[in-house]
Amino acid sequence: MAKEFSRLDDQLRQFIRAQAMFFVASAPSEGGRVNLSPKGYQDTFAILDDHTVAYLDLFGSGAETIAHIRENGRITLMFCSFTRNSRILRLFGTGRVVRPDDPEFSDLRTHFGTDHPGVRAVVVIRVERIADACGYSVPYYELVGERPVLDAHHARQPDEKFAHRIAGDNSHSIDGLPALDPDHPLPSDIPRPDQPT
Repeated sequence: MAKEFSRLDDQLRQFIRAQAMFFVASAPSEGGRVNLSPKGYQDTFAILDDHTVAYLDLFGSGAETIAHIRENGRITLMFCSFTRNSRILRLFGTGRVVRPDDPEFSDLRTHFGTDHPGVRAVVVIRVERIADACGYSVPYYELVGERPVLDAHHARQPDEKFAHRIAGDNSHSIDGLPALDPDHPLPSDIPRPDQPT
């Protein structure tokens, strides 16, 4: 039986931390396409308090979530158990994008792993509804390990490639909504938490 929760209590936090991936859904206010993205790397998600979560946003081939958040703020996260104990947990909320040159970015950055070279932003979500579901039809999977391909790819990219992405496929959504601004910082401009500034 599905249940709604008033806050991210210890049991929910434990469930979230045990998941190796999560899914992010967003959409424009009117028309357009619904976006659904899988997110990996366990150290890119953080619970900030009972009603606030955040994830480290890494460069990709698009910026749908950022564009949708800029337009209307709506976002849903889903965590799904693939073990014997089936469960789906959804966090419905309002998101905001914190750029690397925003004053609060450096404090937020300390909540995440330091070994991700393609950092684009931090997405902070104020959670307004927390609900689970049974997940009885979700298959069993065993985690082999995290896929290192994205980090390895970003580590090889020169600034010019990221600049091209900022001006190109990350500048707007597939429906034409604005995403990254032209002055968005390059990953090489972002101080790492493990390095002195």
